[in-house]
Amino acid sequence: MPEENPTTPEPATPEPATPEPDTPEPTGYLRLFSIREFRAVFLAHAFSLLGVVVSEVALTVLVYGLTGSPLLSALTFALGMLPYLVGGTLLSGIADRFAPRRVLVLCDVVCAGCAALMALPATPVFALLALRCVVAAVSPVFNGTRMATLTDILGDGDLFVLGRSLLRIVSQSSVLIGFGLGGVLLTVVPPRGALLITVCTFAVSALLLRCGTKRRPARGDAGSALVKYSLSGTRHVLRDRRIRALLLLLWAPPMFMVAPEALAAPYADRIGVGVAGVGLLMCALPVGTIAAELYAGSALSASTRARIALPLASFTLVPLTVYAVTPGLVWAMLALALAGAGTAYTLGVDRWFVDAVPQELRGRAMTVHTAGLMTIQGVGMALAGLAAEFVAVSTVVTAAGVIGTVCCLALAAEARATHRTAARGASDGPREESTELRDGADHHVTGG
Repeated sequence: MPEENPTTPEPATPEPATPEPDTPEPTGYLRLFSIREFRAVFLAHAFSLLGVVVSEVALTVLVYGLTGSPLLSALTFALGMLPYLVGGTLLSGIADRFAPRRVLVLCDVVCAGCAALMALPATPVFALLALRCVVAAVSPVFNGTRMATLTDILGDGDLFVLGRSLLRIVSQSSVLIGFGLGGVLLTVVPPRGALLITVCTFAVSALLLRCGTKRRPARGDAGSALVKYSLSGTRHVLRDRRIRALLLLLWAPPMFMVAPEALAAPYADRIGVGVAGVGLLMCALPVGTIAAELYAGSALSASTRARIALPLASFTLVPLTVYAVTPGLVWAMLALALAGAGTAYTLGVDRWFVDAVPQELRGRAMTVHTAGLMTIQGVGMALAGLAAEFVAVSTVVTAAGVIGTVCCLALAAEARATHRTAARGASDGPREESTELRDGADHHVTGG
């Protein structure tokens, strides 16, 4: 993947978010849409998500129709998560070594090409699964590059936090409505026809990113082999105590929170609420997540979000312990929604994470973050399923709440300790380069 022509690259500074002179100043998430580049990234994200959802539903139906095998049908979903680890470690260097716009566009083009090959009538099942793996391996590189590009577009302050949050809200919303829409679509068109729609959505995303974002130079150099460069970045990220603590704090709650989702079907059967109950249990957590993030991003200041981040992270899994009394559908849904609401802590931690990562390492760090998040959730699902083979589902979810809370309390303590160390180091050196010291939002990290 060659670099773009380096002649006179445009500066990688965030586009001003100032409103028009005679219009009211937008607040909360509305501020983001006054920035032209963000509008392009947001629309591209929506289109690519649509493509992913449609392809997952269509592939599952297609593979099952070709083989009649529930195992292979389920494997199409698993293959959407497992290659993240490979792409996020061995290929993470792409996010820093090459011009970010080119990486984003080429990732979309690769995904569109894979979807086009899947849509061909002659493509056999093993090739469908292999192409699914390629798309999954590309995804962490795309997501990491996009996250790093958001810091170029929005800066590394509160606008970045809100932009990251809004993209996450769109992703959570796709969980609620995407699969239903995909199922309706397949009543109108065959699976391979639906895959052609995926080709179009990825192509539209590529076009939006190519025409709607600026050309910026690569962050890193090309001094070593790609895999070595990628692995060195991963080592650097995981070796830094502050970055490692924040990464683990972003990963730990989702790892334990997937337990009730993975076990929604057997729990619904246990309390006798049927298939409809499964859907309601699986929707409760993302509903809580979306509502809390919208409120935190719209109504709370950056300093308030920073102040409540660690308390929320520490106790977001506590509601899962209500499963100890095998609650009915309504109480279980309330517990899951409350646990989901606690994930609003990410708005504070995202800010600290981007502040802690050096500019030249951001692409690789964001890619490692994305890959780790997906991988750890897959591990959490597998462990929850394995445990449920031996003990009651309610016991497994309760244990996830208890063990997860202990882990989160320890990680919150580590985040506090690394903040104090970083603050002492900053007080001995130049202060003008630190976003934290400029606006004081991060000084509330030890509050609560």
